[in-house]
Amino acid sequence: MSKELLRIEDLHAWYGESHILHGVNLTVNEGEVVTLLGRNGAGRTTTMRAIVGLTGSRKGAIKIQGVETIKMAPHKVAHLGVGYCPEERGIFASLTAEENLMLPPTLAPGGMSVDEIYAMFPNLQERASSPGTRLSGGEQQMLAVARILRTGARLLLLDEISEGLAPVIVQKLAEMILTLKAKGYTIVLVEQNFRFAAPLADRFYVMEHGVIVKQFAQNELAQNMGMLQDYLGV
Repeated sequence: MSKELLRIEDLHAWYGESHILHGVNLTVNEGEVVTLLGRNGAGRTTTMRAIVGLTGSRKGAIKIQGVETIKMAPHKVAHLGVGYCPEERGIFASLTAEENLMLPPTLAPGGMSVDEIYAMFPNLQERASSPGTRLSGGEQQMLAVARILRTGARLLLLDEISEGLAPVIVQKLAEMILTLKAKGYTIVLVEQNFRFAAPLADRFYVMEHGVIVKQFAQNELAQNMGMLQDYLGV
């Protein structure tokens, strides 16, 4: 059995007065790809942000490699080998692609070298000296993920990485996730693009109104399509 890398128990989270998460429970095992499904506003992104300490107040338990992190600052969580790739990507326009890549410090052992990253993302090597603003949406997304891989993160939280990208780029991102999984990385995906997420995930959690309402494995996907239709309209 794979060992448990992430455990969330009875997680509540707020932005100011707004109570967004109402007792989330989930687990992610080492080397798994897990997808959080749900409509916009269901609490999926807030769950990702809560894991790394970017919400307002939170209570409950978030254990990463057995370490309780609910009271930890975001930079301390990063040192446990957690990387968060938000929807907005955060590429610095005034820096080149390679300067963007080199910006974050090494936070945990085992980060990918620049050579390894360029072998995995040849587009980024070709565009190494291009300003961030000159990169396509797909190149920016690859750069956002590559930047995290350099830090030593082994648990990757990827939020809507396929959004707004051409199908050929989405296919490359799918290949990237499968490559990372083969290298032993653990990935949590938040995705609206069900067709992108469905073949990649080992397990699925469905969220609604800030709680997990259903979980199932890849081999149970077909029998859960009716339920997903009701929750997601897929």
